[in-house]
Amino acid sequence: MNKRLLMAGALFAASAVMLGAFGAHALKVRLTPDMLQVFETGVRYQFYHSIALLVCGMLYASFPVKQMKIAGNFFVAGIVLFSGSLYAISLLSMSGTSIGPAGVLTPIGGLLFILGWLFVVLGLNNKNVK
Repeated sequence: MNKRLLMAGALFAASAVMLGAFGAHALKVRLTPDMLQVFETGVRYQFYHSIALLVCGMLYASFPVKQMKIAGNFFVAGIVLFSGSLYAISLLSMSGTSIGPAGVLTPIGGLLFILGWLFVVLGLNNKNVK
């Protein structure tokens, strides 16, 4: 097991629950339905990839290869960039502002999620692991 990946997964999952509750209760009346959907997409992908971090942490016991750690790092960065940018977009919309060119962080975060999953595959397929 990899304690760092497990801790990150648990902390991101806990914060996803908190953010989801915040969105459902406090933001429901403050955001437009479209922006609430954007916020909820951030929460959903944060939760998916929190679970992915937990899985990577557990898989590390059977597949102790650097690719599993790299996958976890991609998932963490993806959560920060993808979900974080969606939170910023939706919350800034309340004041009529936007994140401007920083909106490019969302697809970059999505790419990091994809790379994370590909590194899980590489870790599972590592020839040094039987």
